[in-house]
Amino acid sequence: MDDKGFKLGGPCRGLCAKGCGRQDKQLNTYDYLADIPADADTTDLVEVQFKNTRKGYYHNSNRLPLEKGDIVAVEASPGHDIGTVTLTGRLVPLQMKKAALKPDQEIKRVYRKAKPADMEKYEEAKKREHDTMIRSRQIAKDLGLQMKIGDVEYQGDGGKAIFYYIADGRVDFRQLIKVLAEAFRVRIEMKQIGARQEAGRIGGIGPCGRELCCATWMKNFVSVSTSAARYQDISLNPQKLAGQCAKLKCCMNYEVDTYVEAVKRLPSKEITLHSQAGEYYFFKADILAGLVTYSTDKHLAANLVTLPAARAFEIIEMNRRGEKPERLDGNGEAVPTKPSDLVEQESLTRFDKRRKNKGKRKEGGGKRDGAPAKAAQGGKKADGEGKERQERNRPRAAKEGREPGNKAENRNNGGEKRRRDKGGAQKKAAKAAPAPEGKAE
Repeated sequence: MDDKGFKLGGPCRGLCAKGCGRQDKQLNTYDYLADIPADADTTDLVEVQFKNTRKGYYHNSNRLPLEKGDIVAVEASPGHDIGTVTLTGRLVPLQMKKAALKPDQEIKRVYRKAKPADMEKYEEAKKREHDTMIRSRQIAKDLGLQMKIGDVEYQGDGGKAIFYYIADGRVDFRQLIKVLAEAFRVRIEMKQIGARQEAGRIGGIGPCGRELCCATWMKNFVSVSTSAARYQDISLNPQKLAGQCAKLKCCMNYEVDTYVEAVKRLPSKEITLHSQAGEYYFFKADILAGLVTYSTDKHLAANLVTLPAARAFEIIEMNRRGEKPERLDGNGEAVPTKPSDLVEQESLTRFDKRRKNKGKRKEGGGKRDGAPAKAAQGGKKADGEGKERQERNRPRAAKEGREPGNKAENRNNGGEKRRRDKGGAQKKAAKAAPAPEGKAE
């Protein structure tokens, strides 16, 4: 590919992108010196990556024009292997130093760029890896070995296979090697890896939402202890402290030094503050903010008072002199709170809020349209229509003068009306009835 293929267009015209690589490759390295002229000529060393996280460093003794992403055939024992160039130039010696390679270690060389025949053998060997892993697991189970074969990697020419296994202790796999060599007819190499190395080879997404550190940039793993969680005041919950490898998260070591320095600026947890209102015991602390919370009870959250570290040290000094302040927080000044999340980026329910009714008009909406008089007339008209609608919807009892709010008066009016109607009915019945025969004249 020519240089034009690595140039970015648009407003970033002229920016070199040779140092960028495909992000689906684990332990991807960004070569930020790729656009420097003659950078590759400073050293003949190149970094070559194989399956997953296995990398190697080789001499480009033939002075091949290699760039990041080229597939090359490199020296192996025996035969050759196929890998991808991930780094060239003066950054390669720095990566070798970071990988803690021994100075007397023999460095092999690059043979050539991969040919079509090399790629055919390589693809055939890759197709056999999964079936080989499944069968080798069954063989190890039949032999009664306490180990787990996590992955199998064939060499580029198909003459050698590397078996990566996990075991709690030492395993005598001499018989296993004989059985595997007879079953697969290849040279066998066994490599023991830990749980963190296995997670790096598999890859995945961590609870932070990013790719696992062991699969992207970490090569050397440092032991992690629970003291790192205690210094950072993290809850000792195994489910939250463990990563996908079932070990303590490596990221807990990143900020331990910062927390250790910040804790030194806070008062001791064993010191009790005395005031005229009573004694206050240490309850909790916001280490990075420099705030300490005290409680009047040793074990419960009672009458909590949050103080800056400077105020706490001031009270401690007063207690040493035999003085007791009236209150811990001085004049009652409020402790500065954390800034609120204005855009609600941390709220999990920010999309669950009900939308306001679009039909409602905001107060003063007519003034924004530039016609306040028309808006007022429209408002009056709307009020008139609302009153007419309300009058139509009034119940029949309310229209007749019997409001539901005055029940006693309504009952009296109803009784009087019924008596008046009853008296009228009796008069009409008396007029309509015939007179008695004895008294008729």
